[in-house]
Amino acid sequence: MNAVIALCHFCELHGPRILFSTQAYHNEPGKLGSNGAALFRSRSETGGSTSSVGSERSGGTAGSQRTELCEACRSIQHGHSGFISYDHNVGISYTSSQYPSQPQIFTMVRQACIRSLSCEVCPGREGPIFFGDEHYGYTLSYTFFVKDSQARGFQRWYSIIVVMMDKMFLLNSWPFLTSNIRSIIDKIQAQAISIYEKEQAAKSERAERINRQLHAHDVLPPRGGGTQAFRSLIDLTGDKQLFRYLHMLFAWILMAGGSRFTEKFLEGPPNEEEFLDFAREEETEEGFIKVTTRHPETEKVQTDEVLNSSEAELSYSDDGGMIFRSLSHFRQVIGSINFHDLAYHILTGNQLIVRSQSKCTLKSAFDVLKTLLPAGIGTTIVFSDKYEESWKCNFLGLSLDTGIPEYVLASELYIALDIIPEERNPTDYTKVMVDSNDPFHGFGIAIKSSATVPDTVPTFQSRVEHMMDNTSLDENVISTFLAAIKQEWMNKVKMLFKFTRAGNHTEEETNRLLKILQAEKRDEPLLKYWKMGLSSQYKSHLLTESMGLASPSSS
Repeated sequence: MNAVIALCHFCELHGPRILFSTQAYHNEPGKLGSNGAALFRSRSETGGSTSSVGSERSGGTAGSQRTELCEACRSIQHGHSGFISYDHNVGISYTSSQYPSQPQIFTMVRQACIRSLSCEVCPGREGPIFFGDEHYGYTLSYTFFVKDSQARGFQRWYSIIVVMMDKMFLLNSWPFLTSNIRSIIDKIQAQAISIYEKEQAAKSERAERINRQLHAHDVLPPRGGGTQAFRSLIDLTGDKQLFRYLHMLFAWILMAGGSRFTEKFLEGPPNEEEFLDFAREEETEEGFIKVTTRHPETEKVQTDEVLNSSEAELSYSDDGGMIFRSLSHFRQVIGSINFHDLAYHILTGNQLIVRSQSKCTLKSAFDVLKTLLPAGIGTTIVFSDKYEESWKCNFLGLSLDTGIPEYVLASELYIALDIIPEERNPTDYTKVMVDSNDPFHGFGIAIKSSATVPDTVPTFQSRVEHMMDNTSLDENVISTFLAAIKQEWMNKVKMLFKFTRAGNHTEEETNRLLKILQAEKRDEPLLKYWKMGLSSQYKSHLLTESMGLASPSSS
């Protein structure tokens, strides 16, 4: 665990002081011995290269404080640098000393020490509390009292703090840390109470104070002159191996705290795209996936007007027509206003009819426009010699000479786009406004529809158009954004589908769900169309999953 654990003390003479600290270091290869004979040894015994912070670093903040230490502020005696433990399995050493060795870490721990024993305390002044910021790190502080028959109020104030920069990791480790720190505090307090009771039994503290006041020249003994009034924690607990014991426990907390969280790959439910892939796979009796390549002669569709994919690819390559490179390029060619109307009809399930002399142009237009929709939603007939009904396809490609029936022209459930080549002499009104080096320069664009696009389009469309207005974004960013926002709204569609199949709901309940999903009234046409576009396999999976989750509660 990338943290520092420290024991702090509020000295009546010096104020808040760091008493003992433990932190982990990643060892460099070849720096440690391989025998591992003594797990817990002092640095002076091991001959380590790291110097003692409190006694040997000259000119530093911690070094200057060394001269101010009284017995209550000192944990490690002069000449004893501290303790070190080796974890040979992962190559990490855990070191304990009076102060952290790095100046930056010392500043962070010092700041946390002062706050833990002054302003950042829980009610009752004993217990855990969390505080911190991005600059000085985040701290879990557990304050507690230790009995002392010679102290003012018969008790000393201590705290155990855990300092790290990862806020979420520290909060998630709260139960683990507080329970183990509480166990350490209970042992220290139990030892201190035992010593306190023995001292009280030997001689009454009240009688001793009265006797001292009657015979002493001064009311209070001079502070800082070697008086035993400021006793160390070892004296208060009677445990000369206390800090060796604290090092072992602090090192174990750092080691166990880091191994508690391990990365696991959790496989969630399959998405719509995976179900579409499953539907295209055919499994043999031996369990293999059968992959077949159809012969062009057998690639016939129900009607002659629909070109199969292999024939289409061949004819497109020989077509010589202009190609839309991306969705941004398509929007640039037809104009943002025309794209706005087109996108609304596509996202709400209306039929889009594109007429062009080039099948290659038709295919490229449908390819870029279908990136607005999730996979599996919407069917396409790239090219047909006659008009096909909307229940057969959402995207229909026709030649410029193919007529559209009158009843379709009068309907509001379609929109037509004509891409007029330069040789057909498009009017100035329909000519596209692109650079002269663009392949569509000189072409004409005509939009036909009886429908009126509402003033408030679905939120999905607004966000996409707002993103595409930013001309500084490249195609990779736009593609990533489209994938993310489509997944976001497909999750809302799946939630709405489960909700509608769970039983009859009032309009108020439906509106409440839409509010929770951060969807508005203007988003309902999109949600309904995308919900209808879910494959039957995926719908069955969602319903089966819902029934499986509901069954335990019913039993």
